Amino acid sequence: MTRVLLVEDDPDLSLALRVLLTRRGYEVSLAADGREGLRLLFAERPALMVLDLLLPELDGWQVLDRTRDMSDLPVLVLSGLGTVDDRVRGLRSGADDYLVKPFAQAELLARVEALLRRAGPGRWAGEAVEEDLRLVPERRSALWHGAEIRLSDIEYRLLQLLVRNRGRVVTTEQLLDQVWDDTTAIGRERVKFAVLRLRRKLRATGGPQTPDPIEAIRGLGYRYESSG
Repeated sequence: MTRVLLVEDDPDLSLALRVLLTRRGYEVSLAADGREGLRLLFAERPALMVLDLLLPELDGWQVLDRTRDMSDLPVLVLSGLGTVDDRVRGLRSGADDYLVKPFAQAELLARVEALLRRAGPGRWAGEAVEEDLRLVPERRSALWHGAEIRLSDIEYRLLQLLVRNRGRVVTTEQLLDQVWDDTTAIGRERVKFAVLRLRRKLRATGGPQTPDPIEAIRGLGYRYESSG
């Protein structure tokens, strides 16, 4: 049975959503604050998380940020924060969809079903994301051919984004938007030099015989080529 984690501090709404999702055939876990949500997330590894933003203990922004450090499971934000800026921030922070309260139950179910239909099996920290690469989010590092590479925060996020899109070109604009939150033309040089530093670290750790997995696509961006 597909497990959904619902992180919502309103007990009435939480109960109503649990009934709704259970009747549709999902197994539902409930958390009333952000800290409990993260605990259940990593203990149960659900297929999808429905996340409120205004939570006690840890707010939804913090939960979303930590989730994206550890997993790529689909996240549906369900929030009363409904401005365009709020929705854009949610999507840029790693949410896969954003639904504003109040909402229609049928729309919620349709969005949950669509996210699960598009999503593959979730990847989690501690699992090899490539044959020769393992990301270590708690240390902001990577194991490359068995050796650890210490990365800056930017380098880690850059490698994480490229690996998540392995085999596909990630444009310079996408990297600026999602790694630096900067879409200015001046910022394009940041990408160039950050990728250069990252490639040097991979080359120094893997040795001269190890292929460089990051390919520069002239005029477009960069692509991580799968080692498997």
